[in-house]
Amino acid sequence: MTALAVQNISKTLGDHLALQQVTLKVEPGSIHALVGLNGAGKTTLMRVMLGMLRPDGGRVTLLGHDLAHAPSSLWRQVGHQIEVPPCYPELTARQNLWVAAQLRGVPEQDISSRITQVAEALNMSAWIDRRARTLSLGTRQKIGLGAALLHDPCVLVLDEPGNALDPLALVRLRGLLRRAAVRGAAVLVSSHHLDELARMADHISVMHRGQIIGTLDPQAPDLERAFFSKVLAQEEAGAAV
Repeated sequence: MTALAVQNISKTLGDHLALQQVTLKVEPGSIHALVGLNGAGKTTLMRVMLGMLRPDGGRVTLLGHDLAHAPSSLWRQVGHQIEVPPCYPELTARQNLWVAAQLRGVPEQDISSRITQVAEALNMSAWIDRRARTLSLGTRQKIGLGAALLHDPCVLVLDEPGNALDPLALVRLRGLLRRAAVRGAAVLVSSHHLDELARMADHISVMHRGQIIGTLDPQAPDLERAFFSKVLAQEEAGAAV
């Protein structure tokens, strides 16, 4: 069963056609990456896939359920972070993670150990009891990622998860996402860092002007050149119409 899929999705924001007939599948046990220039539609697509935006047309399915009719309990199997890390500024990092664990149905007796594990994995133990408002953007990013990961979700949707992370945290995040995929999770990530995606992704889809315009081979020797070749070819094709 495909874990997360969109079929012929379109979405207009104001007078801007943000998504145009987008079809995409994210399979269990794989890391699927979205790449594109700023404004390509990556975040909008992720918001539609998570039910944060309602599409104008098309269909979204999550773990076999049509998203429009999915039971609320299904969201306990999903982890996500879109744009700004979701932190309560007056709560400590530990308290933020505790709230996330409760919302996602982690058994009470397991919450403390899960928080310790994810804090150690993301190298944030030293700041775990500081209020989120006092922490750097990179550390708040770790809180958001921890909240998305600590309940071992079946589906992970992460928008620019490496934003503001230091090199060590990036390496650790890569390992966490790979382990999630190995246990069977479907992982969808967006990023501008092609070299980082090449180290973790199984599949890479290219978005441009609200469309999926092709795929990239993560093992290709020059992903940047391949990416810009696809984007420029699409621009030239559009100019010729």
